[in-house]
Amino acid sequence: MSLESKEQHDLSLTDLSEGNDQHGPLCNIPPEPANESSTDFKQFEANDQCTPYRRIHMEPQEKSNTNFKKFVIKKLRRTCQCSPTKAKNVIFGFLPVLRWLPKYDLKKNILGDVMSGLIVGILLVPQSIAYSLLAGQEPIYGLYTSFFASIIYFLLGTSRHISVGIFGILCLMIGEVVDRELHKAGYDTAHTAPSLGMVSNGSTLLNQTSDWICDRSCYAIAVGSTVTFMAGVYQVAMGFFQVGFVSVYLSDALLSGFVTGASFTILTSQAKYLLGLSLPRSNGVGSLITTWIHIFRNIHRTNICDLITSLLCLLVLLPTKELNEHFKSKLKAPIPTELIVVVAATLASHFGKLHEKYNSSIAGHIPTGFMPPKAPDWNLIPSLAVDAIAISIIGFAITVSLSEMFAKKHGYTVRANQEMYAIGFCNIIPSFFHCFTTSAALAKTLVKESTGCQTQLSAVVTALVLLLVLLVIAPLFYSLQKSVLGVITIVNLRGALRKFKDLPKMWKVSRMDTVIWFVTMLSSALISTEIGLLIGVCFSMFCVILRTQKPKISLLGWVEESEIFESMSAYKNLQTKPGVKIFRFVAPLYYINKECFKSALYKKTLNPVLVKAAQKKAAKTKITKETVIFSGIQDEVSLQLSHDPLDLHTIVIDCSAIQFLDTAGIHTLKEVRRDYEAIGIQVLLAQCNPSVRDSLACGEYCKKEEENLLFYSVYEAMAFAEEYQNHKGVCIPNGLSPSSD
Repeated sequence: MSLESKEQHDLSLTDLSEGNDQHGPLCNIPPEPANESSTDFKQFEANDQCTPYRRIHMEPQEKSNTNFKKFVIKKLRRTCQCSPTKAKNVIFGFLPVLRWLPKYDLKKNILGDVMSGLIVGILLVPQSIAYSLLAGQEPIYGLYTSFFASIIYFLLGTSRHISVGIFGILCLMIGEVVDRELHKAGYDTAHTAPSLGMVSNGSTLLNQTSDWICDRSCYAIAVGSTVTFMAGVYQVAMGFFQVGFVSVYLSDALLSGFVTGASFTILTSQAKYLLGLSLPRSNGVGSLITTWIHIFRNIHRTNICDLITSLLCLLVLLPTKELNEHFKSKLKAPIPTELIVVVAATLASHFGKLHEKYNSSIAGHIPTGFMPPKAPDWNLIPSLAVDAIAISIIGFAITVSLSEMFAKKHGYTVRANQEMYAIGFCNIIPSFFHCFTTSAALAKTLVKESTGCQTQLSAVVTALVLLLVLLVIAPLFYSLQKSVLGVITIVNLRGALRKFKDLPKMWKVSRMDTVIWFVTMLSSALISTEIGLLIGVCFSMFCVILRTQKPKISLLGWVEESEIFESMSAYKNLQTKPGVKIFRFVAPLYYINKECFKSALYKKTLNPVLVKAAQKKAAKTKITKETVIFSGIQDEVSLQLSHDPLDLHTIVIDCSAIQFLDTAGIHTLKEVRRDYEAIGIQVLLAQCNPSVRDSLACGEYCKKEEENLLFYSVYEAMAFAEEYQNHKGVCIPNGLSPSSD
């Protein structure tokens, strides 16, 4: 072959490898019989024992043919079988306290448990009262909720450290549902809730749908307890059917963005209390924007007394909270600033007669003792069932994630399904005692851990503190201003709002997670909490699909004197075998990305469709005339059609990153193999996992005698390709060619 023709032939191969349809050079590639490769392979396999490299042969496990009917009967017998040991295990499994309490180390644990229980109880008193406003309830119901949740989780929980009680995000969601139902029932939500057992301005509305008279406060807790009951039922059902996998769709970025977005809504809902405004609570899409519009329209009605009280409380709480956090390693216990502020504000309001003189909004009468238990309102279930779904999922996801986080930190295990039972019954049982939804709370859990908590016995101490307040101290908070409670709620949002500081680091680690965070945060804040959560879940799932639709694709090179293959675009000085290209696709191969796989493979190697078309065209033309310009002189040279084979003879597909195949993926691999074999290039698959191998076998990717085309390593596939070409009589240099990348 002349110099000119060789250069032209090399150019044609380069053009083909880029997938460009260049006319002219393509015509110089001769056709090759499609069945030649298959025939040579069978002959080569017949002499496989003579190959100088070592083939790996693995014998699969025999699969037992289990009869489905027998399997079900066996499972039912084992489940329904009863024995003293099994009964004991069931009871101890459902009530973990029976396992650890008899083994309780009094000397080692009692001091830490009592200290942490007292401190968390002191913190819970003002927070329970404050979060009651957020949930649209009377202060007494927040104390009930924290008390019952502490007792029930002590009996049923498997985590030693988490604090279960009122959680701001769930209170917000409960409050939105309560306000919507109050509006539907005809209650005036523009006014604040009247104190328990009292009438506000003589205009208390009655709920005529029941046989007995129920004022606004009564109907509000009926709605709250009913949605709490439904959320608990959902959580217990998820535990029973072991569907805890639902929480995997709530990634850390999604949950963080949701909590931050909901925190803006909480801050907005509490702003009216800081200003002393009596405004209706906005619900539905865009409630955050609507609330701020109402606030600015009524800003001239601000109660100066409430505003000054709010500013003073902020000036005290914010610095002391920061100091508590800054010196938490040196302090044996955090300073109970909230309780100090509540006591001081209550005394100032009472002796200064702020309500009588300045019409400051106060908590009102808080009764002592417990109200008689009452079943949820079953008539409300149809209208609340959907709302309870989002509340239940958020509640158990936060509880399980916090349980597992602290269990890992302290070296013990928790049972996720038992945690769902625990949090479910923390909602079902208290719903009969005028309570609303609870879950684990990060801030109180951190306080509990840092103050020496060892077991859930600390929850009993917390419950005793709350019981003391319920039986004796509660009425003393009559003069407590609601603006103080609003400030306590807002100050406790600091942790969620600080997430903005973590965004630069999150962006460096994962841009996709940062985008998910922003989308969830903005939708939760600007649209609504429930819709924001749904948008976040859908968007995060879309991002997962997007990652598989546009995966990382690369050609691999060989690390010299090893059997390691890495991407040539990522590393320098990698070696390649002449005539062999190794292709890696980092994603499952299924219907969404099958076209991406095929186009990427053709672009990285060469396009067999274009080559085949060129061969057909060349077969019709015996001699082509081309004009060659050499040293400024134009000559016509007749070039005989070249019958040299293609430089590329083998493509190895590294399947190590392909988790699974569907029918479209199997069909794509068949199509790719057929197209390449039509031009004399063999396709080998390497490092297929058992799932992919089973799919290929079921999809009849290769015949029985061709099963050895599936290799356990890329190195083995490359060695096979070299020996196979030597067997065909093609001269291949023994050395390696360095990568050009």
